[in-house]
Amino acid sequence: MDLATASSVLRLLADPTRVRLLALLEREELTVAELAAVLHLAQPRVSTHLAKLKEAELVRDRRAGVSAYYRANAETDEHLQVLLKSLRDNIDDALLREDAERLPGVLAQRASEEGWADTVAGDMERHYSPGRTWETLARSLLQLLETGDVLDIASGDGITAELLAPHAHSIVCVDSSERVVDAAAQRLKSFHNVEVLKGDMHALDLGERRFDLVLMLHALTYAEHPATAVAEAARLLRSGGRLLAVTLGKHDHRAVVEPFDHRNLGFSHDELNGFAQKAGLEAMSCTRLSRERKAPYFEVISLLARKP
Repeated sequence: MDLATASSVLRLLADPTRVRLLALLEREELTVAELAAVLHLAQPRVSTHLAKLKEAELVRDRRAGVSAYYRANAETDEHLQVLLKSLRDNIDDALLREDAERLPGVLAQRASEEGWADTVAGDMERHYSPGRTWETLARSLLQLLETGDVLDIASGDGITAELLAPHAHSIVCVDSSERVVDAAAQRLKSFHNVEVLKGDMHALDLGERRFDLVLMLHALTYAEHPATAVAEAARLLRSGGRLLAVTLGKHDHRAVVEPFDHRNLGFSHDELNGFAQKAGLEAMSCTRLSRERKAPYFEVISLLARKP
């Protein structure tokens, strides 16, 4: 961030009302009327401040019927996000606490007037409601699957196997860390169809065992030689078996991923397709799954391939 941009943002946030607005909009998506009710300010004044925050790309809005909902923009420049986080972490003020305390009452009023689903239509995946979580959705949909014999490479502490175990004939989990393997074995001890092993994804020693499905969920970012790892996965597939690899898209944020021990900076679609082809697999799809809302906006891509 250059000096002019930083100065402009700091001037904008020199007004306490704008700081209060931004603090609320980082918590919840709100209309002008709701913001006015929380802040005890006139709506025109709130609108004026929102316009300035929107012009600076600190907030964004969406239309839902006749209403406009505002929220903090999580896709701003990463340096600006760091500056805002520094402000957020270092301000402790009674006025901000009082705003936060009034917010639930305003949200309850909205729900009683409009109905929760109506207020989040078009943006529902960002909002919590009791019992409606991504974990619940995953566990529900997994009941529709029959996965056969599964190999989970770089399986971590076993959360994926825990989800799949009731729907698989067998699962073998392999991870290179002894501590992680121990944690997975503890988590999965109640499943008699799951085995947890320590091993290297580049050279898997599983004898003559072959699998209907091999998972490499965020395994390849830890691979010193990703093409070799994909070839090993392909070797262990039965004819007609599938490989599902999920990984970060190509990026240049080395400093961000270093604390997580990543060995590489993600992959392009062409690289993943190339790994599959070299391993003798037929790529069924290679697509972007998601883009994170916060800087540095990591993309997640997946490869689904089949062994002829």
